[in-house]
Order: sequence, then structure tokens, then C-alpha cells
Amino acid sequence: MSELSTEEREIEQALRPASLSEFVGQQRVVDQLSLIITAAKMGNRTPDHVLLAGPPGLGKTTLAMIVAHESGRALKLTSGPAIQSSGDLASILSALEPGDVLFIDEIHRMSRSSEEMLYLAMEDFRVDVMVGKGPGAASISLEIAPFTLVGATTRSGMLPTPLRDRFGFTAFLEYYEPGDLETVVLRSAARLGIAMPEDSARLIARRARGTPRIANRLLRRVRDYVAVHSKGQIDQNSVFRAMELFEIDEQGLDRVDRQILNLLATKFAAKPVGLSTLAVAIGEEPDTIEAVIEPYLIRVGYLQRTPRGREITALGISHLGLA
Repeated sequence: MSELSTEEREIEQALRPASLSEFVGQQRVVDQLSLIITAAKMGNRTPDHVLLAGPPGLGKTTLAMIVAHESGRALKLTSGPAIQSSGDLASILSALEPGDVLFIDEIHRMSRSSEEMLYLAMEDFRVDVMVGKGPGAASISLEIAPFTLVGATTRSGMLPTPLRDRFGFTAFLEYYEPGDLETVVLRSAARLGIAMPEDSARLIARRARGTPRIANRLLRRVRDYVAVHSKGQIDQNSVFRAMELFEIDEQGLDRVDRQILNLLATKFAAKPVGLSTLAVAIGEEPDTIEAVIEPYLIRVGYLQRTPRGREITALGISHLGLA
């Protein structure tokens, strides 16, 4: 299992664009980042701190890598859950070289003490460290090298206002249009050495839920299906059969998505249902439903949140083929 995970990570890394010119979609964000990086180079200074906000799989980590690459700086990566004390953050910050780009994924999950230390580090490039305990404890101010912080979050509303205000630029990444996803699939197929007709790439793009990461994942599953079953090139028929095997319909809904819609439409008679009740009914955690499953169903108009709970829409009932 670990070998498979390593292989998947290596493939993901190989498919990442290395520069802003290679990055597909999010054109406004790309133009904004290009301006910030170019202006910093002209002024011989580190780029402003950048916050990347948006749903998972839209390219936040990739953009952080590109910021470092385009700036000609080293990239240091960590995540919010890994920084659970101010000491953890102090050790990371003190190890930075001048101009380094520090990427903190899931920055909204940092501990409160770490967040407060980060305020000073982002603004004045120094940290205050407590030495000793009890009455003899003393605060020592340590200078740190100027750096650029790139934070990524799927829940920007959970960030404290003082932290959010210290970012010089906040980019909100949007879901991709099918045309951009088709370009992503074709480019990824070329990098993987897969012969991919445009009509087949279009079918995969339509099922990718507006997310490049999902598009690349579906491409690899279609590749596997063709390698095992047809031993030939990818065509529309092989895409349809692979999607049928993995229970992904024409709108990108998987088995769990349809299970939720079916429960709301039949067992709960299309009436509003509380999140905790829905979670028990399908055997999932409420957080998983709210953060992972729900957003896409709401975006395509199959589900809606009401003051009384979650409710399937007429469009969702129609998608299930129910009267």
C-alpha cells in the first residue's frame, strides 16, 4: 500500500505545472500573482505574503510551488496540524534563509499560540520566545530572515481577522470550467504518455466536479481500465465503461452522493433533514458531509441548506429519475 501511495504522489508531482505560464485556469489569480512576483523582483525584495483560499484540489499547493520557482527562492513546506505549539513554529521560522517561501497548508488548523506568534513574524520578521518557567521566565526577541508566507485554506472564514489582514494578497480559487479541465486532461495525458482523443478528454472533464485533481485521478483510472480490459487506446466507450465500474455518473456524482440524494428523496420524503441525522443514516461523519460531499451537490443544484436542515431539490429528484 505504501508503494502505491508513493507512486501516486510521484505521478501527482509529475503532473504539476512548474510555472505560471503552464498553469491552466484561474487566469485572474495567475495574472495577480505574476504582477506581485514581477514587482518584487524589480524592487529586489521578497514578495508579499499570499493567502490561497478555495476548495480542495484546485491548485493551491501547486501555486505555492510556482511562487517559489518564479521568485527563484527555496520552498519550505509544512501544514497547520503539524504546528501545534509556538515552539514548533519558532523552530521552522528560525531555520528559514533570507527570501525563502514558507508554505503552510491548512493554515486555519494552526494552534492559537502559533497564530499569535505568526502575527509578529509576518509583520516585523521577528519572534518572541519565552525562556524558563515560573517567575524567572523571560521573553527573548529573535530576528528572523525576511520570508514570504504562502498560506492555503479551504475555510478562510475560520482564520482570525488579525492573521487574515497580514496577508498582502488573498486569492480566491474558483471551480474550473469544463473547457479548462479538458485542457488539463489532455496535458496530463501527454505527460503520462497516453494517447487521448479530445472527445474522450471532454467526457472525463465533465465528470471531474470542476476540480483538476479529480480530473487527473479519473484519467489514471481510465488508463488502468484500458490497460487491463481493452489493451488498446482510450476512446469514448472505454471512458463510459470505466466510469460505470467506479460508479461515477455523467455529472460526476459517485455512490455516496447518490446515496445521500436517494435517502433525502425516499426515506425522508424530500423533507429537510438535520446534518447529524443524515450522517448517521449514511454512516459518515458530519464534518465529512459538510466539507467534502455537500459543496458539490449544492453547487450543481441538487441539494440545499435550509434553516430546518438539508433538503433535496426538484433538480436533484429529476437527476435520480424519480417522479
